[in-house]
Amino acid sequence: MSHGAAKKRRQDSSAQDSLYFESYADVSIHEEMIADTVRTDTYRKAIFRNSEALAGKVVLDVGAGTGVLSVFCAQAGARKVYAVEASSIAEQAARIVRQNGVEDRVEVIRGTVESVELPEHVDVIVSEWMGYALLHESMLNSVISARDRWLKPGGLILPERAELFVAPISDLVAEERLSFWGTVKGQYGVDMSCMADFARACVMNGEIAVHPVTVEDVLSHPCRFAQLDLRTVTLENLKRVSGAFSCQCFGSSSLNALCVWFTVTFPGEDMPPLVLSTSPFKPETHWKQAVLYLDEPVDVMQDTKVEGSISMFPSEQSSRYVCIHVDYTVGEHKEKSKTFSIPDGYSENQ
Repeated sequence: MSHGAAKKRRQDSSAQDSLYFESYADVSIHEEMIADTVRTDTYRKAIFRNSEALAGKVVLDVGAGTGVLSVFCAQAGARKVYAVEASSIAEQAARIVRQNGVEDRVEVIRGTVESVELPEHVDVIVSEWMGYALLHESMLNSVISARDRWLKPGGLILPERAELFVAPISDLVAEERLSFWGTVKGQYGVDMSCMADFARACVMNGEIAVHPVTVEDVLSHPCRFAQLDLRTVTLENLKRVSGAFSCQCFGSSSLNALCVWFTVTFPGEDMPPLVLSTSPFKPETHWKQAVLYLDEPVDVMQDTKVEGSISMFPSEQSSRYVCIHVDYTVGEHKEKSKTFSIPDGYSENQ
């Protein structure tokens, strides 16, 4: 790569980071996250479950946002919490820290965790880093960088494990949208059924759709295709997260998409691990589920196998955007492939 091209790529990366951090300067995204009781209550329970491990210890909160996790850590007995936040919401975090009377223990630091210098190593890292389909926004990279720079050997990471799941689904809303054009003539006397192919190309496109999936639409038991141990995973590992899947359908239906979701697991002191799940079988979270539409629906029956492999990797256009490539086979049909990406400008505050 030429020096000029390398410089442009660095500038592009810097601009992408600036846009990403600016998206967290608005109140809406923080309102959505704090209002997500599944998310916020699980983190609070996980932190207080580990109060013995936090008591008198030093904590690093990566991407602290409004500082709520930092305040939880202080309330759980941490001696010192470094709340690192790159966006201007750090100013509000500092106010929240003061309002809750923990400014003697929580220090809000404005900057990226890759660039800040802490005065000491830490015993615990806490972070709510998960994006859509787990890896959108690439914030896990920052957590791993912080672990490698600042976490003491044997230190605690909250959460410490992430898992990715997939299941085939029949998205009835998509099917209703596609069949709509066949109903126009009966309503208005104008035949618009020729729009069907165009509508299918628009709806069943290569974008990662983010919306809630109902339990009734899921056609099989979930299959885990990847897991990440935050104590050992490397930045190199995160360049491509891949795995195989194999599902058996429950009954007769029309399969038109794959659904991807994640869980993260928190260790517990002498207690079973605590799991934060974004499964369609669990209460809804602001992450919802990631839906990957196939080019064409496929009829399935009881025990029809849906199998293949999934790879997740950063977009070439923006390293913070996730792409998902799927190679899949449905029953006796030949293998197909499709690559999906998050639409431009899509972030968690939309």
